[in-house]
Amino acid sequence: MRLLVTGLGGFVGQAFVRRYEARALAGHELCLTARHDLLDISALQTMVVDTRPDAVIHLAGQTFVPEAFRDPARTFQINVLGTLNLLQALKRSAFSGSFLYVSSGDIYGQVPEHRLPIHEAMLPHPRNPYGVSKLSAELLCQQWGYTEGWRVLVARPFNHIGVGQKDSFVIASAARQIARIRKGMQAPRLEVGDIDVTRDFLDVDDVIDAYLAILTKGWAGDVYNVCSGRERRIRDLIGMLADIAGVDLELVQDPARLRRAEQHRVQGSFDRLRAATGWEPKITIERSLQAVLADWELRVLQE
Repeated sequence: MRLLVTGLGGFVGQAFVRRYEARALAGHELCLTARHDLLDISALQTMVVDTRPDAVIHLAGQTFVPEAFRDPARTFQINVLGTLNLLQALKRSAFSGSFLYVSSGDIYGQVPEHRLPIHEAMLPHPRNPYGVSKLSAELLCQQWGYTEGWRVLVARPFNHIGVGQKDSFVIASAARQIARIRKGMQAPRLEVGDIDVTRDFLDVDDVIDAYLAILTKGWAGDVYNVCSGRERRIRDLIGMLADIAGVDLELVQDPARLRRAEQHRVQGSFDRLRAATGWEPKITIERSLQAVLADWELRVLQE
């Protein structure tokens, strides 16, 4: 199966490339493409014509919540209009395969703690422009599935971590700072946001396995949470990173790292995904954190 994955330059996209180079994509031929702008209709059309995919996983987009608050119009242009541009390019090329839209668990918004874990039947209540843009694009993709007869599916990933993630995300930021502390490049003080919230973290390689499982075994039109099913306090994960590194540190809250519309606890359910595909997480949080820290210990030496 010729698989087009948009956003190969991003965190998950680069993990796809590594898997493909290691011949670990289970029978899929990844269409390697140059970076492309979702708002450049001509370039998108050329990419689709050149690759002629049998299936598409649409990862590309504006994914950083603070940036969505700063520039909501740009976020909507990329995540909604850009998705429409891709769909139109595929239609003009007579695409008729499977299309997986990668949305976000952020679309659920503020979920009362007594209703955890979060499942797909819950009504979305996004509380930031990013979540609204992803929900809008979900509905757009599903509409195209209905009218064009494509096999369209939606994944709603929760937080994920792994090698190569930018330090604008909390665990990557903590790992970078701890790596610097361990190398003597930074005082043993860690700048953090609100670390007493919980999140549902999943390793990026488990995320890729989930996307491939949905693409090949999911039911057309369905939405699937991609998560670990466990909530973990960020403070505890930072403590685990410090233990792995063997460093003592002071935690200092940085107001600039605090987010608006924050939810205190997050825990998802992947029961629907497991029932449809048999997928379950395989990588422990300890293994993920070790890999993230080892990656940053190499990266900080190049700063």
